[in-house]
Amino acid sequence: MRPESIDLAGKTIVITGASTGIGAVAARELHELGANVLMTGRSPEKTRAVAESIGAEPLIADFAKLDDVRRLAADINERVERIDTLINNAGGTFKPGNRTPDGHEPNFQINHLSPFLLTALLHGKLAASPAPRVINTSSIANRVGKIVLDDLDWERRHATETRAYGSGKLMNILHARELARRWAPEGITGTAFHPGPVASEFGRDSFWVGVAYRTPLKRFWSITVEQGASPIVDLATRADRESINGVYLHRHKPSTRTAKQATDAELASALWQRSAELAGISPDI
Repeated sequence: MRPESIDLAGKTIVITGASTGIGAVAARELHELGANVLMTGRSPEKTRAVAESIGAEPLIADFAKLDDVRRLAADINERVERIDTLINNAGGTFKPGNRTPDGHEPNFQINHLSPFLLTALLHGKLAASPAPRVINTSSIANRVGKIVLDDLDWERRHATETRAYGSGKLMNILHARELARRWAPEGITGTAFHPGPVASEFGRDSFWVGVAYRTPLKRFWSITVEQGASPIVDLATRADRESINGVYLHRHKPSTRTAKQATDAELASALWQRSAELAGISPDI
């Protein structure tokens, strides 16, 4: 339950993956709290429907294409003077063999590299806010992930869908923690969280995940989309944002139940460097 006194009037919030699921619900709730919400999605039809419901203009981008991310960032930078909160919510689980148009393993690019690039390209607008925050939607699946810096695209290892997805979600945690360290002088905070087992369109590109998430089986263990969206709204409105800076949360509470690599500061820094190289931007951002 959020306090009725929360008022986000004058705040600008960017949320990706907002055409459906927890992103769409969070976009509506943040709009209802008074925020100027810029929402993005892959599907023009679904994104437009949600955008129209909150009086916003849909921003379309496919995170399987880095050029789409660059175009999206340029569009956002032209529209706003500052960004108070960036919510990197776009992602999913994909067959590792279906390489993106950029030639990357899809779980790596869509869950990590594209959000990393977008965040970097919006850095200036975040720094212009008096209390900026970046929120990454991660997953408990990070616990089965493993990061190998010289094989982020799984070219030399056998990639299962679960392991590749978990690795991307592990990168979300490391990204938030390294961002919190690097951008501390500008007051930008970074947080990653697991929303819980949400009964949504998650895993729509995966047959096996679909069996669990979009069949009658889900009623035995899943939570509603509204429940899954509540951590996003919570993290975007918490007054004590510094207390969760660089922290990974399981829904609303800080958690240490992560892969061992999630606390490796040297790996976080190296992943930032390597991601910047692959995205074609300066690692000093």
